[in-house]
Amino acid sequence: MTDDASSDALPDPSNSGSLEIEDILKRLPHRYPFVLVDRITEVVPGERISGRKMVAYNEPWFQGHFPDRPVMPGVLIVEALAQLGGVLAFATANGNEAPSHMLFLGIDKFRFRRPVTPGDALDLSVEVIHRRADVWKLRGEARLSGALCAHGELLVSA
Repeated sequence: MTDDASSDALPDPSNSGSLEIEDILKRLPHRYPFVLVDRITEVVPGERISGRKMVAYNEPWFQGHFPDRPVMPGVLIVEALAQLGGVLAFATANGNEAPSHMLFLGIDKFRFRRPVTPGDALDLSVEVIHRRADVWKLRGEARLSGALCAHGELLVSA
């Protein structure tokens, strides 16, 4: 018989190389078309997390943003970073009751440096700046081939 807590434990990416979508879906309430993280590449509970979003032309927002020159909306890049933060909160729970959700409280100092387009592999990273009780201040970055395309701070409640 499997212990429920162990079946919810976050697999160690250092052993498997990454966390796949099945593990991400166990930890996030989001579903298609709003799951914006495809893979977790590193988790250090309470400190940082890294992952990837593969940007595809058939994603629903590209029909209108923009038909002649598709660009991933910046707000969705921010959402992808927030979802990564949600997986980090789950990993940080460390056997305690995992957060059921994270809600935005604020976004600060966000800058967008270059467009994200279909075919891009968007590398995401989030680190904890500060945490007090259930309020987290996170710093997020999104990169394309190592070049910074978006960065800023998120304030969330878990």
